[in-house]
Amino acid sequence: MSNLRSPRLAVLIDADNASYKIADGLFVEIAAIGEASVRRIYGDVSHARFQGWADILLKHAIIPQQQYVYTAGKNASDVAMVIDAMDLLHSGRFDGFCLVSSDSDFTRLAARIREQCVDVYGFGEQKTPESFRQACRRFIYTENLRSDPVAENSSAAARSPLRPPSAAVPLIRRAIAQLDSDDGWAHLSPVGQQLGSLAPDFDPRTYGCRKLSNLVRETGAFQVESLEGGGVRIRLMPTPKSTKKAATKKTKKTKKK
Repeated sequence: MSNLRSPRLAVLIDADNASYKIADGLFVEIAAIGEASVRRIYGDVSHARFQGWADILLKHAIIPQQQYVYTAGKNASDVAMVIDAMDLLHSGRFDGFCLVSSDSDFTRLAARIREQCVDVYGFGEQKTPESFRQACRRFIYTENLRSDPVAENSSAAARSPLRPPSAAVPLIRRAIAQLDSDDGWAHLSPVGQQLGSLAPDFDPRTYGCRKLSNLVRETGAFQVESLEGGGVRIRLMPTPKSTKKAATKKTKKTKKK
């Protein structure tokens, strides 16, 4: 019997800063990362605004952590979530944490968990402050997870992208440059890994594409070449000036021979 197992994850949801409409997509996304061993949601279950979550708790086996609002303007549920996260962290039973919130108050929590060499996956809206996004190993925008009734059975690309494909060009260009290849070509897989290091919130779906290869093609800024035996490599599209310069250099070499 194999000892390999999926990473054990603790999923902690801030009900005050996460919509119940993301639930289905959220747990599909988490399943691709590992096993959601703990599933807890924090908020005032008795409040009317919690009703949306209350209707789907059983479907996803989420355990509500009731937290009354003792004082107006004070978020006691955030404190409860942080306390539970630290207890779970020091139990040593988890390989990663999924923090579902758009609240920058969890930045320090994410950073503290990562100091223990435990991965943190953040899930929040595009408005989430950069400090929290950068504190996570990976950050997924919940807008990319919401189901669209009109395009329920279609790809993520069928929905309006959060950003145009052209907005990804500078980041992809930087990733290629950091791989430092002699001829300018870079294999797509290492490029994807480098993008994750440069921007924890990088996701092709944000630009309306399901895969990185689709996004690269959609930008029109890169040459894409399929390799024998599988795999893809890319490089920045040569400008007419650089092409002419390369041709002149090749001609000079021929004349010398």
